[in-house]
Amino acid sequence: MDRLHLSQHISRQFNSEIEDVRRQVLAMGGIVEDQIAAAVRVLVARDAGALGAIREREQRINAAELAIDEQCAFILARRQPAASDLRLVLSVMKMLADLERIGDEAKRIARLAERLLGEEDGADVTSALAELGHVARDMLRGALDAFARLDEQLALDVMHRDRRLDGTFRSISSALIARMQQVPEQIPVELDRLWCARSFERIGDRCKNLCEFVLYLVHGKDVRHSGLAKGDAPTA
Repeated sequence: MDRLHLSQHISRQFNSEIEDVRRQVLAMGGIVEDQIAAAVRVLVARDAGALGAIREREQRINAAELAIDEQCAFILARRQPAASDLRLVLSVMKMLADLERIGDEAKRIARLAERLLGEEDGADVTSALAELGHVARDMLRGALDAFARLDEQLALDVMHRDRRLDGTFRSISSALIARMQQVPEQIPVELDRLWCARSFERIGDRCKNLCEFVLYLVHGKDVRHSGLAKGDAPTA
C-alpha cells in the first residue's frame, strides 16, 4: 500500500472510530432515558416490577461508561485528534460522567419510590412529581438529539426547560415543607418525596450540562458561565 492510500485508509478508520463513539454515547443515553422512565413508573404507577430491570440497566450504564471512556482514551493516545475531533472526544468524556450520574439519580428515585409503595395519601404531590419526571426525561431526550445533530437551537431550548423544572421543584418543596410542619409524623414520608423531587432537579442540571457541551462543539469554546450557558440567544 503506497503512502497516499495508507493515509486515506487511516483517515477512514479514524472517522469510523469517531462516529462509533458518537453512536455509543447516544445508545448509552437511550438506556439512561429508559432508566428515568422506569423510575417514574415505580413512583407514579407503583410498578414494583420495574425495580429488577432498573438494577440490571444500571450495570449496563456503568459498563457503557467504562467502554466508551476507554475508547476515547485510545483515540487520544493513538490518533492525537485535533480541532473539532479533539473537541468531540473531550466533550464525550465529560458527557459520560453526567449521563452516569443521571442514571444514579434515576436509581435513587426508584429506591425512594419503593419505600413509598404502601403510602395512600399525597396524590397531588405524586402528580407534581410525575410532571417533574416527564420534564426531566424530555430534557435528556432533547439534549441527546441536540448532540446527535449538533443543533444549537435545540440545545438552547432544552436549557430553557430547566427553568420550568426548577420552578416546579420549588413549588413541590414548599408544599412538602408545609405538610411536614402540619403533620410531623409524616416527615419521613414527605422527606422521601422531597428527595425524589431533588433528584429530578439534579437530572435537569445534568441535562443542561450536556447542552453546554453541544454548544462547545458548535462554537469551539467553553460557554460555561457565559450568556449562552444561561440560555441566551447566540450573538452573530
